[in-house]
Order: sequence, then structure tokens, then C-alpha cells
Amino acid sequence: LDALSMSVWVGVWSTLGSTTLGTCAALAIERTRFPGRKLLDAVTHVPLIMPEIVLGLALLIWFVMLRITLGSFSIILAHITFSISYVIITVKARLFGFDESLEEAARDLGATPWQTFWRVTFPLILPGIMSGALMAFTLSFDDFLITFFTAGVGSDTLPLKIYAMIKFGVSPEINALSTLMMGATLVLVMVFFKPSSGSAKGA
Repeated sequence: LDALSMSVWVGVWSTLGSTTLGTCAALAIERTRFPGRKLLDAVTHVPLIMPEIVLGLALLIWFVMLRITLGSFSIILAHITFSISYVIITVKARLFGFDESLEEAARDLGATPWQTFWRVTFPLILPGIMSGALMAFTLSFDDFLITFFTAGVGSDTLPLKIYAMIKFGVSPEINALSTLMMGATLVLVMVFFKPSSGSAKGA
């Protein structure tokens, strides 16, 4: 239960961090022009292609250089580092086919930039944000290798706990934990990706 609560704690905070930063980065890359934009767009794909063992070791060295104590905070920072790329890609895909005339119509009707974002842009890109957030939480909850490098004493997540238990053989507890994790993942996918009645009728 302690390992489960640690996994949920890390997953929630890393999801919030990566979703917020990733959405802002996607909006900046797609909507603005600034020096280094193409470089930032290219760098977002690095965690996707870099081997996890290399990324985990690099993060460990970085945390040691910055004298960051290894624990839940270092795990959250590490998970944000590799999860943010997935959020950026999913939100960018949603922005790619975005009809900007809707925002222009809102501004013509007197909406401020802030009102235009929250009442027009945000609701339309929300499915992409939720997809990225779900992916970030699943990756964080599942991750073993990067967590193994960046976890400290007393900050074992559920995958680390299962790895420690499996050294003594596959027990019924491990089978039960694996089944529960798979079931929870399926429930999350069904909840977030359940088609609406309107889309079902249209299909």
C-alpha cells in the first residue's frame, strides 16, 4: 500500500507538471515564432528515442550535480522530463487541424485574449490535453528503469516494489498486483476514450 500510494502521488504530480508545461510548449511551438523554435520542437522528440537507461543515468548525474536529494521529488522531476514529450505531441496534433476562424470570431465579438483561450481554444484542445495527461500518468505509474535510477531510500514505487518481491519468486501477491494494475489501466482508458452519444450516432 505504501508503494501504491507513492506511485499514485508521483503519477498525479508528474501528470500535472508535464500536462501544464507540455500544453504551454505546444501552444508556443504552434502559435508563435521565436528564436530556437525549431530546436525546441526537435528537442521534444529526444526522450522518445533515447534509451531509458541513458536518460535515467543522465538524470541521476544531473541530480547529483545539483545536489537534489533522491526521493519522491527527484522521481517527479524525472517523470516530467520524459512525459512532457508525449503531451506536446498530442496537443500539437490537436492544434494542427484547429480552425483559427473560431478564435477570430470570438475576438470580433469582443472577447479578450484570455476569454478567447478559456472559452474557445481550451475546450477544443481539451481532448488532446486529456489524452496527453492520461498517457503521462500511465507512463509514470508504469515506469521502472528511470525510477530505479532516481529513487532514494524509502521512495519505492509499485514497479520497484514488484521488482524487489520477484527476486524471491513469483508469488500470488505479484500476480494480484499485476492484474490490478492492468485492470486499472483498462478502466482509465475506457473512461477517457469512451465515445460520446453524439459521435456514436454520427458513426
